[in-house]
Amino acid sequence: MSAFPPLPAEPSQSTVTPEVLQLGGAEEHPCLRADAARNRARLLEAAARLVAENGPAGVTMEAVAVAANVGKGTVFRRFGDRTGLLTALLDHSEKKFQAAFLGGPAPLGPGAPPVDRLRAFGRAMLRRSVEELDLQLAAEPCPDRRFSVPARVVQRGHVAMLLRQAAPDADSDLLSHTLMGYLSPVLIHHLTRQCGMPLERLESGWDDLVDQLTG
Repeated sequence: MSAFPPLPAEPSQSTVTPEVLQLGGAEEHPCLRADAARNRARLLEAAARLVAENGPAGVTMEAVAVAANVGKGTVFRRFGDRTGLLTALLDHSEKKFQAAFLGGPAPLGPGAPPVDRLRAFGRAMLRRSVEELDLQLAAEPCPDRRFSVPARVVQRGHVAMLLRQAAPDADSDLLSHTLMGYLSPVLIHHLTRQCGMPLERLESGWDDLVDQLTG
């Protein structure tokens, strides 16, 4: 995306349907030609099959091109690079997650106190990351893009908004980065797979961190 849209406004009621941010590039525009949309769907289906068969490590631009019976250049034109392709595979779950925290039922969605929403947000992020960890790690952007990925811009903005409500005197912009760092797939991989920590311990640690920052 050449520019990032502003953080969607907080819905006043949980029944309001939020405007969920698209993760992909301009090719996901509603005016996308039908044939291009079909080709993109075919490429994503091929990539999903490769993930199921070989894990994310087996997904390369060349392998997807072969599996979809297209030229490698077609894959690059659709997704830019491997990170863009893997990010597109995460698009569906990201849309569901955004819809849940922007307009779903409380406490993740509107209607609960901000501290309760922060706790629910982190716990939902942790569970999702554990379930999709290999794919999230494979799609992890390089350092100069890590904090400007549209989905992460929206997630951090949401956390900053809840922090402003829960702790008005705190530096919510800076502390939102601290909280998002706890939810990094790289850290979750280290804690769960290398240190053997159970998800329940990470969830409790998240609650403690939120309480410390908002207390």
